[in-house]
Amino acid sequence: MSTHSEPRKIGLFGIFGAGNLGNECTLDAMIYNLRRHVPGAQVSCICSGPEETALKYAVSAFRIRPVSLPPISSRTIRWLRRIFVGVPVELYRWFNAVATLRDMDMLVMTGTGMLGDFGIRPFDLHYDILRWSVAAKLCRCKLFFVSVGVGPILHPLSRRFVKAALSLANYRSYRDTFSKDYLESVDFKTDGDVVYPDLAFSLPMSMTPGSSQRNGHKAVIGMGLMTYYNRRSTFEADETLYHAYVATVGKFVAALVQRKYAVRLLIGDVKYDQRVREDLRRHLEAGGLKFDGTTIVDEPASTFDDVLSQLAATDIVVASRFHNVLLALMLNKPVVAISYHEKVEALMSSVGLTEFCQDIDHVDIDRLCDQVTMLRDNAGSITHKIERTAEGYRKELNKQYDHLFGNGVGVNGAS
Repeated sequence: MSTHSEPRKIGLFGIFGAGNLGNECTLDAMIYNLRRHVPGAQVSCICSGPEETALKYAVSAFRIRPVSLPPISSRTIRWLRRIFVGVPVELYRWFNAVATLRDMDMLVMTGTGMLGDFGIRPFDLHYDILRWSVAAKLCRCKLFFVSVGVGPILHPLSRRFVKAALSLANYRSYRDTFSKDYLESVDFKTDGDVVYPDLAFSLPMSMTPGSSQRNGHKAVIGMGLMTYYNRRSTFEADETLYHAYVATVGKFVAALVQRKYAVRLLIGDVKYDQRVREDLRRHLEAGGLKFDGTTIVDEPASTFDDVLSQLAATDIVVASRFHNVLLALMLNKPVVAISYHEKVEALMSSVGLTEFCQDIDHVDIDRLCDQVTMLRDNAGSITHKIERTAEGYRKELNKQYDHLFGNGVGVNGAS
């Protein structure tokens, strides 16, 4: 760790540069606020896609796992590789983490869904988080977990890794009470820990688009898509549930068109959501619906700025991906959430929209249409409530940034 009194070297850890547009929004918000509170700081990112991240943000970037080994189907060869290749590679990863953090003042673990096991195996990201957390302590580098979501974590080994990493932190805050309560339920003491909103709410309003012109006189419904296989996103893809999800979304879009709404399709992950987008299009066209750019709008999105602009062009949003829901709320859009995870339900509850949430495995299309109608008929009061809540969240997050980074507190005073 460097000996200067003011922080100059700050590392941000997260799943960045991998195509998840919600995660990119989190990074944008963190970098903006970090530079506002710590002018002149040397910001680095430890992430999944360092090349893309370094180019976009003009920062140094390092890969979370600098050496990756390709999968092998043979169990015998896999065990032999673990002994003769895996051990040296893992030692290199540890030395690399220490070398990277040696001169840093702090390592900030952001949100980005890292501390649940939705689609994450124990020896993937959870072990990586523990490795970098231990390396931070070895380097006397402050370790902060900031507005993170936690749980559920079903695999016992993942749970141990996550709890061990959190136990090393100098500071911990959670983006919702669900996360804090979940940790208490698995015997992790959270005394002194705090709850602050998701970091994406701290994206400055000057960086968000205003509402765009609507599609003629039709109300525009933003339909957020997700390549969904099962509730926990296990690696054995469940094609039955996936095709049922596509069929359900297709029926809902058809019902919206029948009710004279325009529909704008939205994604949240450039890599993973292309499949559902293409499959839904084929499904709708087979049913006689046309993508004419008026009734159904499907425009590509490669950055979270694209998603924000597309969300701004809607009146009401129906979505599953957490940050599609969150960004819509940040833009003061009434939202119906089709929830695949407790974090979505916690977010909707926090803004007083619990009644506008359905479980992704048990979607009632008639009720969904009724919920859209209710949001449309009460848009003024609901929008005002969302606006007040989002503004309060921005103020709370600014307090957290002040505590962590203002006047050098985060480097020398947070414990």
